[in-house]
Amino acid sequence: MPSNARATHLTRRGLLAAGGALGLGAALAACGGKEADGGKGADKSAAASGPWKFTDDRGVAAEAKTTPKNIVAFTGMAAALHDFGVEVKGVFGPTKTADGKPDVQAGDLDVNKVKVIGNVWGEFNIEEYIKLQPELLITDMWEKDALWYVPDESKDKILKLAPSVALWAADQSMPKVIQRHVDLAESLGADVKTKAIADSKARFEKAAARLRAAAKANPGIRVLIGSASADLFYVSTPARPTDTLYFKELGVNVVVPTKLDAAGWFEGLSWENVDKYPADIIMMDNRTSAIQPKDLASKPTWAQLPAVKAGQVIPRVTEPIYSYEKCAPLLEDLAEAIENAKKVA
Repeated sequence: MPSNARATHLTRRGLLAAGGALGLGAALAACGGKEADGGKGADKSAAASGPWKFTDDRGVAAEAKTTPKNIVAFTGMAAALHDFGVEVKGVFGPTKTADGKPDVQAGDLDVNKVKVIGNVWGEFNIEEYIKLQPELLITDMWEKDALWYVPDESKDKILKLAPSVALWAADQSMPKVIQRHVDLAESLGADVKTKAIADSKARFEKAAARLRAAAKANPGIRVLIGSASADLFYVSTPARPTDTLYFKELGVNVVVPTKLDAAGWFEGLSWENVDKYPADIIMMDNRTSAIQPKDLASKPTWAQLPAVKAGQVIPRVTEPIYSYEKCAPLLEDLAEAIENAKKVA
């Protein structure tokens, strides 16, 4: 995503991509992944030998004569599917940093073995997409019917080339979103009953219990969800993003901004007013589109925040990779921060 995205993409979608929204949300209710025609994924035995069908969170049924193999996906979605045993041919979205290293959203993908057809916001190389002979396109959906990182101006052409699946990334909490990714992976032939996945799920559930206990033991510790740009500091609401919604469900005292943008994602503060909401812990957007804490030395008001002075600033994975393996550490890290935090604000 471009570093000047906030200046050049003033739409809701552009602001989200730039990091201004700070958070994402989640998908539909967990449904077990057995009935393909009910929005719950395709039957695994059918996936192995017969026609394939999966009803996504738009209510659209993607269908094929056989289980798709030539899959192209948004980078974070591809990373989640990788953790569940499904590999993709191509990706679009933040995949490589300027020095060629994997972007934080790439997870454990081997970024040198997938074809990157778009690495920044607005970039989707249709010619390269066609060369991959796509059988399925998969991405997230933060707002209804808006396919994440699929450019609006070429969306109609792209969607004619292969069936598509979009999973919600807003307004429901993390466990439900992960389950929908499990459903999709299972429909695509993955064995989601492996010991590795079971162990990761157990770790996730243990981490959730730990975070719940930490929040209960430290109810006065206030956690602010932030993201930095050159001109504004964004404070995310916990109401819509998947992770913060789950934090609230687990009892974490998350700061709630009062003057949200029209879509209900965040409040933008000038750097002069960055201290509007007292906080003991600040979680900062870790995406490459956002300015990182180490680069905020030019903002004197930042340095004066009690949480910054106390060293109680931690990364926030703003666009989670929705596998148990990748989401468990998010809960563990916040639990540890709350367990060790001092009351400073």
